[in-house]
Amino acid sequence: MPKIMPGMAKRWCGPVNRTIAASDRRPDTPPGTRSCCRDPMTLEIVMKTRLIIAAALAGWSGHASAQDFNGPSVGVQAGWNRTDVRLPAGGKELPGVDQSKDAFVGGAFLAYDYEVAPRIVLGAQAEFNLAASDDFGVVGSAGALRVDPRYAFDLTARAGYLVTPKTLIYVRSGYSNARIRTTISTNSTRISSSDNRDGWMVGGGAERMITDHVSARLEYRYADLGEGSNKFDRHQLLVGAAYRF
Repeated sequence: MPKIMPGMAKRWCGPVNRTIAASDRRPDTPPGTRSCCRDPMTLEIVMKTRLIIAAALAGWSGHASAQDFNGPSVGVQAGWNRTDVRLPAGGKELPGVDQSKDAFVGGAFLAYDYEVAPRIVLGAQAEFNLAASDDFGVVGSAGALRVDPRYAFDLTARAGYLVTPKTLIYVRSGYSNARIRTTISTNSTRISSSDNRDGWMVGGGAERMITDHVSARLEYRYADLGEGSNKFDRHQLLVGAAYRF
């Protein structure tokens, strides 16, 4: 072990141990003194290695955050539902329907998301929803017409942008289906029929991770289920929660 001269700080520079050349030795350094300090090339290699490790760790951390919106998820949603309907009259004695009805709606969904590029997320979703007390109708001199939306099934895709690693804003569009029961009652008969109404849906919202596996979202959507001269529109404002695997 080399002798520590007065006024010199004791420090450890690594395992390298070499004799100080005469040209590098200070005048007050005794001949034969060995140095533990790395040479400039060794120090450069160590610094570059540290930079590479730091960059890799930073990249891994960013990639781990991006995984929040990758993969499958299941969830529930609920909120406000408005149905706007305009149906033609069923004859002189059975008036048409031109009404709007507000109701509570709830349902469940299965989704899959994938980050296709930095901050860009694409996804697909299938969902099933039921509304409560959303039936409506009219009464004429010859009878009554009642319309009862039973349930809805939607298949949609969404595209989103990560404003932060844990917050996604997105737009949604796709196929929408509603099962409708129509009942016509007269003085002597009661006829009911159920039909599927097919249409399209658009919407948008925001979703945020609140734990490692749970996210919450707020979304508005509009669906057009009209056929021909019939109008059947649906507006929804939904709050949802999802568990991400």
